[in-house]
Amino acid sequence: MTDPAPAGDPLGMLALALLALAASAVLSALITRISRPLLQRYALARPNARSSHRIPTPQGAGIAVIAATLAVASTWAVWANTAIPPILVGATLFIALVGFADDIRPLPVVVRLVLQAASIGAVVFAAPDDLRIFANWPLGLERALLLFAGLWFVNLVNFMDGLDLMTVSEVVPITAAMLLLGWIGELSLPATLVATTLCGAMIGFAPFNRPVAKVFLGDVGSLPIGLLLGWCLLHLAWHQHLAAALLLPAYYLADATVTLFRRVARREPFWAAHRTHFYQRATDHGFGVERVVSEVFTLNLLLAALALLTIAANSTVVTVLAGLSGAGAVVFLLQRFARKRAAPKQR
Repeated sequence: MTDPAPAGDPLGMLALALLALAASAVLSALITRISRPLLQRYALARPNARSSHRIPTPQGAGIAVIAATLAVASTWAVWANTAIPPILVGATLFIALVGFADDIRPLPVVVRLVLQAASIGAVVFAAPDDLRIFANWPLGLERALLLFAGLWFVNLVNFMDGLDLMTVSEVVPITAAMLLLGWIGELSLPATLVATTLCGAMIGFAPFNRPVAKVFLGDVGSLPIGLLLGWCLLHLAWHQHLAAALLLPAYYLADATVTLFRRVARREPFWAAHRTHFYQRATDHGFGVERVVSEVFTLNLLLAALALLTIAANSTVVTVLAGLSGAGAVVFLLQRFARKRAAPKQR
């Protein structure tokens, strides 16, 4: 099994992590700023009936996020005498290219899924055999289920990237929590490096994506972000912190999965673009964009705290209570988004 992050000099490691986070934030912001004119010219997202934006907006800034994440994480890995798995880097770049092609000219659904599955499968099946979540399960069965889960996770991150700052409000709390877990030795060093630099890259992207957004991530960003984030969560599960790995992305998992089942039950083309996610319905029900993303961000901070609590307590009772608390908080927000806001009273 991959060793957890070393805890020899905790303060030194934290300082280095914060330096890497800052470097990836600056690099992401710089690349985003430089690339915006090109994206404006060649990758313009025009609003339609299913869009949350109202004016044509360039997409594709995910190039900056992924470039900054991989560049800083790889540099830090060399310094720390470790390595980011080459198969992960290659799969991330490949799925980013798939997303970029889809941003420019939409690909058929089956083609997209096959190419995504190839990227995710390469990462999952290349992992060492001793990395297991359930030791008594057949390895092939577990890896097949991880492939399916990874394909769903990558796509749900893509589906949920439909509102200004939404992906930032999801990814930053999750990856910040992973930074802390790596610092205390509860997450492998490679996963800690990726999570930390992804956190910084998303922070660097945030000023360009705050309402009203000047640029979007695009599929070139949301798909590889889903892959990298899923890989980090998988490492958390491989280190027997499955509850934490499920709590951290619980809002995205619930919103996207419930929405999918509702669309399937209604016999709607669930693969087609739509505006029926809970966060989208919230904006239709009178919630402002800033209100929606701030409430999602706050919920994710709570989920991160609960995830950290399950690991710190190392108690089945605490884990069950934390899981129930997290589920209750997620359900509360989903129900809140599903209800129309009362119109302000006239004076």
